[in-house]
Amino acid sequence: NEAIAGPTTPGMEERRHVDPDGRWAGWSGWIRNDAGDVSGWHHHAANDTYVYIGRGSLTIDFGPGGAESLVARAGDFIFVPSQTIHRETTGDEADLEAFVLRFGGEPEHVSVEGPEPAPG
Repeated sequence: NEAIAGPTTPGMEERRHVDPDGRWAGWSGWIRNDAGDVSGWHHHAANDTYVYIGRGSLTIDFGPGGAESLVARAGDFIFVPSQTIHRETTGDEADLEAFVLRFGGEPEHVSVEGPEPAPG
């Protein structure tokens, strides 16, 4: 497993993991985002994602209409299940440093227009 710069997030260093047949199986590594960064809506296909927040905070919006959210702060450990359409916002108070474990298979990141509309 070789450490490489991540293609989608500036400041990311990741270590790719492969299965016994050499197929991509996931990655782990530190991410660093500037305070106030907001991602686009996306999901991680068949990949489960585990995140430990080392510094700063992260809000994850998800659910119908993006109406649900979870706030994780330094010291928190969160889980984002596969296929969960979401977006992340780094808190304004500090840059984010987090350790991420993501396992499943390719594709690893799928951009989408947004979550399903809220009922009603």
